[in-house]
Amino acid sequence: MAKPNYAFEKRQRELEKKRKKEEKAQRKAAGQAQPAEDPAATAGETVDPVDPADPAEGQAPAAGEADPAR
Repeated sequence: MAKPNYAFEKRQRELEKKRKKEEKAQRKAAGQAQPAEDPAATAGETVDPVDPADPAEGQAPAAGEADPAR
């Protein structure tokens, strides 16, 4: 009976992991590059999540503004 070559099997597993990792990195890079190339997806949509007229909770009001909680 032949002796198993564990070093060869380990190297094959390592190469397979490396190949899968590279493929995943390529898919991720392609996914990130795709939205940047499509200007129609972001055209005209600028949303400001913070309304400058309303101070956020826990923040002091700007100078000259009255604090409605007082």
